[in-house]
Amino acid sequence: MKPVCGLMVTNEQGRHFPAGKGAAAAKHRQPGARRRSQPELRIQDQPGFVLHSYVYKESSLIVDVFSRDYGRMALLAKGVKRPHSRLRGVLQTFQPLSLDWSGKSELRTLVSAEWVGGLTPLENSALFYGFYLNELLLKLTAREDPHPGLFDYYVKALTRLAHTESAQIVLRQFELAILKETGVAADLSVSAHDGRRVDPDEIYVVDPEGGPRPARMGDTTPRVSGKTLLDMVGDDYSDPATQVQSKLLMRALLAHHLNGARIQTRQILIDLMQL
Repeated sequence: MKPVCGLMVTNEQGRHFPAGKGAAAAKHRQPGARRRSQPELRIQDQPGFVLHSYVYKESSLIVDVFSRDYGRMALLAKGVKRPHSRLRGVLQTFQPLSLDWSGKSELRTLVSAEWVGGLTPLENSALFYGFYLNELLLKLTAREDPHPGLFDYYVKALTRLAHTESAQIVLRQFELAILKETGVAADLSVSAHDGRRVDPDEIYVVDPEGGPRPARMGDTTPRVSGKTLLDMVGDDYSDPATQVQSKLLMRALLAHHLNGARIQTRQILIDLMQL
């Protein structure tokens, strides 16, 4: 196995993978020079995870990966289903990988994938929670839109789930993180009504686009206390009331930003484990 340039997995203290190598920039064509084809880009030693894959033709797969420096990428894994493929068995979800790919089109070609190790495997109910995180990434992030901070948060969430930390807390924190990282989360600590800091003793509803405002008669969206909103901003979910209210609030916010698209893994989790 070739070296992976010091690639490391996030541990319980939140340390993350170093950034992978970027591709060299193509030379600009000088005026009057003969037109040349654009060189094929080659990315090497990029930290990433498999989010989802599906069959392409008879022996290949198209793999959606989440990479640290390039975001979500669609990679063609040629011949991976053949018995002697060196990629067979490597492209598993929740396993930290070092990825090489090349190409110029939206669908790049996977050149190599090597297991890095260092992350405790997800088991039992944690597997369902991991698939929930993957579905959020697939539905809320655009391809080739880098989110290195969200990548680090994803690795941290997998680590915490593998160590059986409270799934209710890990999922709420990741849900809010993905909305913040993709730029659609309003500031939950500031009232959209008057621009002041929310009152811990006041009851609010949260407009998905505008932010919190005092609740009124006839509001049908989830009502949450100002304390819950401030707890969420401070990453403090120790209060049982905060856990309950934040779950209902995040469900409503995600439904809005997904334009009503159903999250399949959430429904399974609701049915089986009362997510």
